[in-house]
Amino acid sequence: MRTALLQSSGRPGSVEGNLKVLDEAAGRAAAAGAALLAAPEMFLTGYAIGDDIARLAEAADGDSADAVAEIAGRHGVAIAYGYPELAGESVFNSAQLISADGVRLANYRKTHLFGCFEHDHFVPGEQPVVQADLGGLTVGLMICYDVEFPENVRAHALAGTDLLIVPTAQMHPFQFVAESLVPVRAWENQLYVAYVNRVGQEGEFEFVGLSSLAGPDGVARARAGRAEELVFADADPALLAASRAANPYLKDRRPGLYGSLV
Repeated sequence: MRTALLQSSGRPGSVEGNLKVLDEAAGRAAAAGAALLAAPEMFLTGYAIGDDIARLAEAADGDSADAVAEIAGRHGVAIAYGYPELAGESVFNSAQLISADGVRLANYRKTHLFGCFEHDHFVPGEQPVVQADLGGLTVGLMICYDVEFPENVRAHALAGTDLLIVPTAQMHPFQFVAESLVPVRAWENQLYVAYVNRVGQEGEFEFVGLSSLAGPDGVARARAGRAEELVFADADPALLAASRAANPYLKDRRPGLYGSLV
């Protein structure tokens, strides 16, 4: 499945502006034959926008979700994107996957919040594995800091995730996560990881870019630099099957030894 990664911080504070950026990227992705476009963490509103997070938060089926669904349907490309989700009086750092025909397939709430900023503005989610079928692949959702917890990614592997989409807001000085940890996660769990980051200065944060699609062999099929960029790579089911047969991490596990971990 050809996948497009939109490395961009969009227009922080402007939902309308970010929808326009997403629309343009979806057109480019579709023209290049991509079946999926993934955008970063909190792409819909911007990340470092303080109290505007709560003001701009919307329900998972709100007006902005309808707008993204219209973009997806018009261009014929599935879209995964990050946004602040309003549910009752709680705000979650969420990611949503919408199909190429405009159907909401999955919604995930970030389970591991990073730093004081996120703890001040969000409530953590409680469901670690959220999946959907897309183009014959089992696609999972996760957000940024979540991927740094090996238990989270292993849970996806055990649940059969083939492609793990990780909208992120990876900042300096933690670029080693993008450079080293993400390919290792893909290798040790025998799945693809689409890690799509913000880029540039935003408030107090400097986002490092370096978005990538890492394969089950630990190799990045595509990697962006430090500027706004749309990069493409393929998640190949045949390579995935061959790699899983050759690298039996999941089969060779001994869960009975791991009780002390929990």
